[in-house]
Amino acid sequence: MASNELLWQPSPDRASGSQMFDFLQRNAAKYNFEPNWLSMHEWSIAHCSDFWKEMLAYADIELSQSPSAIYEGVGMLGTKWFPGLRFNFAQHLLRYSDDRVAIESEDEHGKNRSITYKELRAEVTRLAAAMREMGVVKGDRVGGFLPNIPEAITAMLATASIGAIWSSCSPDFGINGVFDRFGQIEPKLLFSADGYSYNRKPINSLDRVAGILKKIPSIKKVVIIPFLNEAPDITDLDKAVIWNDFLASDADELTFEQVPFDHPLYIMYSSGTTGVPKCIVHGQGGTLLQHMKELMLHTDLHRDDKIFYFTTCGWMMWNWLVSSLGVGSTILLYEGNPGFPNMQRLWQFAERTGMTVFGTSAKYIAACDKAGINPKEQQSLDQLRAVLSTGSPLTAENFRWVYQNVKDDLQLSSICGGTDIISCFMLGNPMLPVYAGEIQCLGLGMDVAAFDANGKRTVGQKGELVCCNPFPSQPVYFWNDPDNEKYKSAYFEHYADIWRHGDFVEITERRGVVVYGRSDATLNPGGVRIGTAEIYRQVETIDEIVDSVVVGKNTPDADVEICLFVVLREGLSLTNAMVTELKQRIAQGATKRHVPKHIKQVTAIPYTISGKKVEIAVTRMIHGEDIPNRDALANPEALDQYAGLV
Repeated sequence: MASNELLWQPSPDRASGSQMFDFLQRNAAKYNFEPNWLSMHEWSIAHCSDFWKEMLAYADIELSQSPSAIYEGVGMLGTKWFPGLRFNFAQHLLRYSDDRVAIESEDEHGKNRSITYKELRAEVTRLAAAMREMGVVKGDRVGGFLPNIPEAITAMLATASIGAIWSSCSPDFGINGVFDRFGQIEPKLLFSADGYSYNRKPINSLDRVAGILKKIPSIKKVVIIPFLNEAPDITDLDKAVIWNDFLASDADELTFEQVPFDHPLYIMYSSGTTGVPKCIVHGQGGTLLQHMKELMLHTDLHRDDKIFYFTTCGWMMWNWLVSSLGVGSTILLYEGNPGFPNMQRLWQFAERTGMTVFGTSAKYIAACDKAGINPKEQQSLDQLRAVLSTGSPLTAENFRWVYQNVKDDLQLSSICGGTDIISCFMLGNPMLPVYAGEIQCLGLGMDVAAFDANGKRTVGQKGELVCCNPFPSQPVYFWNDPDNEKYKSAYFEHYADIWRHGDFVEITERRGVVVYGRSDATLNPGGVRIGTAEIYRQVETIDEIVDSVVVGKNTPDADVEICLFVVLREGLSLTNAMVTELKQRIAQGATKRHVPKHIKQVTAIPYTISGKKVEIAVTRMIHGEDIPNRDALANPEALDQYAGLV
């Protein structure tokens, strides 16, 4: 439910000094619309060709050939953006070649590295030359089975410079999880570290790499990056070479393959928790243009900024973060458990680096709250001006915690989009206030709406999140989907030529957004649609509960019973008094319809490797159905306890 609790208002100087304000002033005068946010957003949709043309120019993207039009074709599946344009994604991200720090990284052991833009470009040059020498060409696929380290960025940039296609997944995937992804796209080259650590426990990757090579014969070579050990033993690993031995010793100036706007850049993957993951192909131009819009305008990112997002290389937020190089900012990487040895770790990292933009998940912010930490008192965060959160809805309590315990003068931007569009539908705005529990605004150029049960736009009520106009960061296509059948099925089965994203949201009167959870996990007791986030918001106020998952159980009379599973603090057991308190809290904070029929204690909540609760998998378990792809989960063993629990 929308809140009128104002938590932050940008100062007039901060708002007018933002790139969003600058972009507004330039275009309000040029295109004759009122110089305010809502008027600009309406213009960006009604005159989207003008908006995207101006964004291309504002981002200062170098073109080797100008487009013949802004777009051609009709409809969500028929529109082709910037036909005739030629450029290169990596060329824009490597536009700077100076002594400013491009990447600063840290791991669990406290080891840190800094790489300048000049050094990064030199390393990409040597790597791209080696890749060309081994036969990697435009259109080839290159895989990364890597922790969140600088070499992952270098390998991606070298791949993109050639016009090849980069795809990565986290090193905590098992062999089958990697095969389900890379086996579909058949990479020619694979990059892997020798391992990684979690809770400072070393985890070797080389045995799994050997298994991956056996299952995916398309891989001609695997480049091993020393991370656990300075000199990993690869004598028994077929097709393997150490990173430094692979790099070209002499390389000419970096060559950037000039490609069309929609030339494939990344292959991303759906979660894979209900079947083999879908391979989502994103283009060089759509990815870059959308990211520049979101970073420059909605995040107000500048060259002097140091931006961080806690992510793995398999989550789209890694791709989003890396695009910050196109602004010339410093990217901050952290590899390891963000809560080890305690929840202060990332805030200490923020203090040490002088971080200005802190990106994380709602789960992490809730965990900090539960841990009772107070970064405002324990760290010096003078440089921090923005906190970003995504992955799941950020509750009003989470909003308040940030302002009470981190900093009272910062922009808290809850952002929401997905792997499907490698970007956001709604996000922050440096010109607008922050209200508790509400995302600040809809993305420029995106005709986002909430549809009611009749498929009509609704404001101030819950509905299906949709986008009604084409946008450049739509997938180019799905891999091995020649007739677009999987693509159409994923987004266009419900509404003709309108993107249905699968989130349950409310567009507020001031055009902010409240997210209530995934619409495919929406509960329907008594025929009334309830978002899981509405229940989570109340459950998270109980100190004894550290995590929870809410699902619906079908009954013989075609109704739905709400089931709540909770993880308690160590040593505690669920009592009748606690169940009563939970039900009262939910009834008072939401409605009586939200009160669960079943409340049970469990030891763990299942999550995807990118940190999202898998409500659908839990739903399958309580109904006695198979879970087809457990390798997509970070903790698949957690699922077994749900069988027969209610």
